[in-house]
Amino acid sequence: MSYDLTIDEKRVYAERTGADEVLIAAEEGVVVASLSDDRVGEFGLDHRAAARDVAAAGNRRAVATDEDVLVGDYDPTDFGPAVAVGFHDGALLAAGPGGRVARLDDGWTTLGGVETPRAIDGGMVAAESGVHRVDGDGLRNVGLGGVHDVVGRGLPLAATDRGLYRLGNGWMDELDGAFRVVASEAPRSSGSREADSRIHAVGEAGVFAREAVDDWRAVDVPSDTPVDVGYTEAATVAVTETGTLLADAGDGWRARELGVTGVQRLAVQA
Repeated sequence: MSYDLTIDEKRVYAERTGADEVLIAAEEGVVVASLSDDRVGEFGLDHRAAARDVAAAGNRRAVATDEDVLVGDYDPTDFGPAVAVGFHDGALLAAGPGGRVARLDDGWTTLGGVETPRAIDGGMVAAESGVHRVDGDGLRNVGLGGVHDVVGRGLPLAATDRGLYRLGNGWMDELDGAFRVVASEAPRSSGSREADSRIHAVGEAGVFAREAVDDWRAVDVPSDTPVDVGYTEAATVAVTETGTLLADAGDGWRARELGVTGVQRLAVQA
């Protein structure tokens, strides 16, 4: 079976099987893979350009590249080089390598600057200079430093050089050590509770899953340490820098080599 499908063909495949689409930002470009439970179906390189980040919200998607922020069918937006993208309150946010953070309205509205931006989630920006929160048409630094990743929806979490933190009455310790990735399942209904959400963190000591406040368990993965984690309704999904896509629907991890390198991020489009 050929893996050289157009994006339209992949969407038909996903609708027919009930599969989700996983978007992977890699050195070679954006890979799109269909995932049904923990089984990887069709996949292929959908857009050729070094991708630094990818985000999805409903039927919307955005890609940060060395040239521009791309949306939809990889249409340019005239942002310029970008290292991080994310959606917040229906709007697209992006960060450039120089630290500029902006929101796409009719055009790009600059919200402020940060030092070495690394990730955007739910209106929060992870940067060397700390966690920055979108506040109206500006940014507000809400603490920490050396931040590599952030969860800005539901229970705010930050992965830093010194540890993993959650935001309550200030930033509180969750795990010690250096962390590079933190991910949380977005609520799928108004009745969802934070305690029921899947939450993972990846650091120098490996992969961890959160059971409750201050209660984490180590997770074994059959590959290199993941560089990002995401969620479908049925499975936890992860990807490694060397292009191994992992999925666990409760019966252990399945792995699929995607044939790309320099993977940065993933996003799930359900």
